[in-house]
Amino acid sequence: MRAVSKSAMMRCATGMVALAVLAGCEGPLDYDLRGQIGGFSTTDAAQTATTNRPPPDARGVITYPTYQVAVARRGDKVSDIAARVGLPEAELATFNGLKPTDTLRDGEVIALPRTVSSASSVDIATIAGTAIDEAPADGSVRTSTLAPAQPTATPAPPAAPSGPEPIRHKVKRGETAFTISRLYDVPVDALADWNGLDSDFTVREGQFLLIPIKTQSAPQQAAVPATNVTQPGQGSPTPTPPSATQPLPDEQVAAPVPAPDVTAEAPTNQRNSALGLPVTGTIIRTYKKGQNEGIDIAAAPGAAVKAAEAGTVAAITADADQVPIIVVKHNNDLLTVYANVEGITVKKGDRVRRGERIAALRDGDNAYVHFEVRKGFEAVDPEPFLK
Repeated sequence: MRAVSKSAMMRCATGMVALAVLAGCEGPLDYDLRGQIGGFSTTDAAQTATTNRPPPDARGVITYPTYQVAVARRGDKVSDIAARVGLPEAELATFNGLKPTDTLRDGEVIALPRTVSSASSVDIATIAGTAIDEAPADGSVRTSTLAPAQPTATPAPPAAPSGPEPIRHKVKRGETAFTISRLYDVPVDALADWNGLDSDFTVREGQFLLIPIKTQSAPQQAAVPATNVTQPGQGSPTPTPPSATQPLPDEQVAAPVPAPDVTAEAPTNQRNSALGLPVTGTIIRTYKKGQNEGIDIAAAPGAAVKAAEAGTVAAITADADQVPIIVVKHNNDLLTVYANVEGITVKKGDRVRRGERIAALRDGDNAYVHFEVRKGFEAVDPEPFLK
């Protein structure tokens, strides 16, 4: 008898607990565990999920629309990154509250104080300045032969990150990785992954941190309209006739608009244009000041690269990957630059005519010429000169 009473009491107690749980719920039961039963919820995790940090280019640089950062490699000092991206080490160190000799963690993010040329473009400012400075005042030409640089097969650099730009937060005194993660409602682990923090999540005053970008939330489904409910005895509602919800036969439905073509045909090589096309092809990348100092024109591998106007070959050099660059000086301190080429047929000091072959396009995915026009030291948009 006692056993039966004890069992009944257990059932009663269990039932009371269940009723208490049900009574504590303000809404219907959450069968897929999105609610707060038992203190477990997947809602916060879904709302704070973040994307991965974009991969850097070959030098460790990540370029965003309004700023750039560099990602340190194992054993890097601040001076190593400065040399790799072409900035004064003191300027880079001061901007990040560091010393040039400070050793960085593998994957640590360093903010760049100003824009540096991307890996896919060529910085010609120094070459252009030298070409102007070395030009004789009497108009004569000093000639010297430079062996053309041998091209190397280099993979195309990663594309610039697409999507929103992450916030760049400068750490203030007293802030920690935990307070910053709560400020922006992102997981501290994601903050550490994006910025190469150590296992203690150490940050320093004056350090720049990239705030991880949250993943896009799934589109919300449209609410299903409630079915009309009638009271007993009122009859069923009259259904909506098909003609009220479907277009009549004589109505025209607009055809979908095709997606725009992202590439553009290069302008025709007209004789009356200020400059001629270096190669006939398709413009795959347009001029954008501070990001791409010229235009990239793609064509068939081995296609001839021609001088855009008569002038003198002022320099033949190579970029960091030993891919040749040709600089031609024209009248009025106008320079044209031809990068990412091979098979150079001219040498420094040669006079060239408009349309004369000076090089050829490389093979494979590198079959394009990076073409710049410079007025002295300043890069300008080449396209107006080609029309």
